[in-house]
Amino acid sequence: MITIMLVDDHPVVREGLRGMLEAEADLTVVGEAGSGAEAVALDRVKQPDVVLMDLRMPGLDGVGAIREILEETPARRIVVLTTYETDADILRAVEAGAAGYLLKDASRAELAGAIRAAARGETVLAPSVAGKLVNRVRNPPPASPLSAREVEVLRLVAKGHTNADIGRALHIGEATVKTHLLRVFGKLGVSDRTAAVTTALDRHLLG
Repeated sequence: MITIMLVDDHPVVREGLRGMLEAEADLTVVGEAGSGAEAVALDRVKQPDVVLMDLRMPGLDGVGAIREILEETPARRIVVLTTYETDADILRAVEAGAAGYLLKDASRAELAGAIRAAARGETVLAPSVAGKLVNRVRNPPPASPLSAREVEVLRLVAKGHTNADIGRALHIGEATVKTHLLRVFGKLGVSDRTAAVTTALDRHLLG
């Protein structure tokens, strides 16, 4: 019997998944969590064979929960089950250690098969997700034009901090912050802070 923990912030989704999976003779749901933090705590208690993890949840998101669970239990098999298939979401999940990435339009047979494969130690990917990963490997994004310090400054700008706040946080002068921002504007081809943050996020330069 393969034991499963369901992690999704929508109770109706968890209920539907439980019904689908427990119709399979060799699968049983041993726990449900509605948030990433709850999943980390429940995983310690239930010790499931496979975790089905949603990505977008309030508080600690799916990727954060994957990292924390695998830090405590590296052998845990975690399969992402989400409606999102952007390159950034896929890469973050895979880099965090997810054993699979499925979309919520998967059939019961596909889902059950993926759980069994994950429990055997295999990697399971929805076909569209596999295609995106292959494309990303073959066509990696260009190296970031920003220095590590410029990224630090821009991350703080993205959080709404003033130049003075940023200077205090990074232990540099306000004039130095302005210099870093001017260099960022030049490298990104923008003229203001908002455009710099938007462009950097679009190009996945802030991590």
